[in-house]
Amino acid sequence: MVNQTTSTIVLGVEGMTCSSCVARVEKSLNELPGVTAAVNLAMHSAKVEYPSTVSEEQLVQQVEKIGYTATLPHHEVVEDEVLLDGRAGKVTLLERLVIAIVLSVPVIVLGMVPAWQFTYWQWISLLLTTPVVFWCGLPFHRATFLNLRHGTLTMDTLITMGTFAAYGWSVYALFFGAAGDPHMHHTMEFFAWQADPTLNIYFEAAAGVTTFLLLGRYLEEKSQRSAGAALRALGELKATEATRIVDGVEERIPASELRVGELFVVRPGEIIATDGVVVEGQAAVNESALTGESLPVEVVAESRVTGSTIVLDGRLVVRATQVGQNTRIAQLAALVEDAQLHKAAVQKLADRISAVFVPIVIGIAVVTIMGWAIAGAPLAVGFTAAIAVLVIACPCALGLATPVALMVGTGRAAQMGIIISGPDAIESSSHIRTVVLDKTGTVTTGHMSVSEVFITGAEEDAALLRIAALEAGSEHPIARAILSYVTDHAGASLPVVTDFRSVAGQGVQGVIEGVRIAVGTTAWMDSHGFSLSEENETQLVAARAGGATAILAGWDSQVRAIIAVADTIKEDSAEAIIRLVELGLEPILLTGDHEEAAHAIAQKVGISRVIAGASPESKVEVVKALQADGKQVAMVGDGVNDAAALAQANLGIAMGTGTDVAIAASDLTLVRGTLSAAVDALELSRKTLRIIHGNLFWAFAYNVAAIPLAALGFLNPMLAGAAMAFSSLFVVLNSLRLRRFAR
Repeated sequence: MVNQTTSTIVLGVEGMTCSSCVARVEKSLNELPGVTAAVNLAMHSAKVEYPSTVSEEQLVQQVEKIGYTATLPHHEVVEDEVLLDGRAGKVTLLERLVIAIVLSVPVIVLGMVPAWQFTYWQWISLLLTTPVVFWCGLPFHRATFLNLRHGTLTMDTLITMGTFAAYGWSVYALFFGAAGDPHMHHTMEFFAWQADPTLNIYFEAAAGVTTFLLLGRYLEEKSQRSAGAALRALGELKATEATRIVDGVEERIPASELRVGELFVVRPGEIIATDGVVVEGQAAVNESALTGESLPVEVVAESRVTGSTIVLDGRLVVRATQVGQNTRIAQLAALVEDAQLHKAAVQKLADRISAVFVPIVIGIAVVTIMGWAIAGAPLAVGFTAAIAVLVIACPCALGLATPVALMVGTGRAAQMGIIISGPDAIESSSHIRTVVLDKTGTVTTGHMSVSEVFITGAEEDAALLRIAALEAGSEHPIARAILSYVTDHAGASLPVVTDFRSVAGQGVQGVIEGVRIAVGTTAWMDSHGFSLSEENETQLVAARAGGATAILAGWDSQVRAIIAVADTIKEDSAEAIIRLVELGLEPILLTGDHEEAAHAIAQKVGISRVIAGASPESKVEVVKALQADGKQVAMVGDGVNDAAALAQANLGIAMGTGTDVAIAASDLTLVRGTLSAAVDALELSRKTLRIIHGNLFWAFAYNVAAIPLAALGFLNPMLAGAAMAFSSLFVVLNSLRLRRFAR
């Protein structure tokens, strides 16, 4: 069998107006052999995986043959106002909405306030309503007839039928009924039945429903743009120019021309052009756009910096390590964009329900007319009740319920430095009961520091300077930690070392002022004939009991110092563990470190269950075992050794400060790299899901309750339209509450 290569493309899909449209486009694309498509109404996009046997042109044709417009991806950014049909040169959604409001307000006022109904007012209403229904509402009607050509009933079908029925009945009543009388006045009735139904016209229903629907669509588009504002700002916050250094000479170039390995200069107030490592200089860098933290970060030589962050003071010389689409900002932006092209299972449920909702509602409208006719009522009575059914059933709230909440939720997450790689992650968060935490880089910083120093029979500063002089020749992280500690505490210049020797993983030795000195592990000291006193033994036990790594130093055949070096606990870890427990979650520390270090860290941050000495393979087995016990597991990690466990977990959460492999395997990426961000992500995801469920409940409950009332004649079409529009507005405004989320 020949393996086919698979490609992925994001198509722009226009003409979709509801969940039924989404289901139809998705079904059509998936009919092509080997094609898997995920269509998103909010983004007007389709992410398509397709084999080499299918061309991009075939994908476009497959969408267009069912009445929608598909476009291949391009890199130009259009900053114009939102377009309902997405094509430049067409009328904008806002323009249609404004004109609809201007024309429909007098129609609604005249139709609902009989005291203001002057002679021939109904004919003025006809003139004003006609452009609202046929021009302002054209996008709805266009979608309806395109789908009808292919035998499909969509949400737009209800919109068209409802407004056309109200408009058509009113025209009939004007020209062939009692409504044409110049002095006709409405007698506002709550019920649909009237002595003479032709005395009532429903231009206000046709114009009002169209306007409310346009407003709902515009608010949806507006909220989508607001939700994506943080992401767009992240992508747009980049340097356009950079100062490159070539042979010691500075030259100003477009930032896009920087290449990996090249040096560039960043001065105060400038944006760092791309990801890199500081070669020279010291500065405070504002990373708020990336992390959400307002405090600047101090960087020095060897510090890593991220493109699109801003140097506040100081001058830096940076060596580029990543450029273009490989930069951290670009990758994180791509993750967010990809996330918004997926759908959660809850959205798929709404799509399936809405796909059968339309024919059911149309059936109810037909039965309503027949029922009133059988009851002996005039045809006009049954017809007005059916109009109310069609109007009130317009499921705009259902179409808005999930995508708007997802867009706002992921946008708020991006502002907080949390990248959600897919809406399924939001849904998974509600089921999580166990949170497995890697130690290094997650609960701790991953940077070693000196926690305790024990000096025996020597002057402390002199002893520390000797030890630091030896460690200065090593690149080991522990050596760096000791050297940093001595530099901060001893303050004097280091003595000269001769005859320096080093053995990786064991220790170092050398001669200082004629004295041979050794620094290293217990085994290293034993091999060189250095003995431990009883006091040293006590100090060694104390250091290890605290979870630290003990480094020994000695001269004159005797161990003179024991330095405890430990991973530093992140400042917020203990508080984050408390918050996890308050959420009803069980934290478990899972680490490859030894038992003493793991339990010492766990005790300090408040974790009671510890699994130590875990390999990358055993981490996966631990997650599988927890899942086998029926637990929904979230895994939080940052290293390559965590990647498999992150992928296995029901919800993978990666520290943005970790490796690319871990980030790629996760569902959530924490740009801030703190455990508190993980708790924020879980809380925000849960709240987003609650909003979605609330939206769906409102949409379905509203229809279930209102349709029977309309069918029985207890709602006239105008009241039905207002209630329907209110339902849509409620869903949008309810979703926008997520923008105010704060821990």
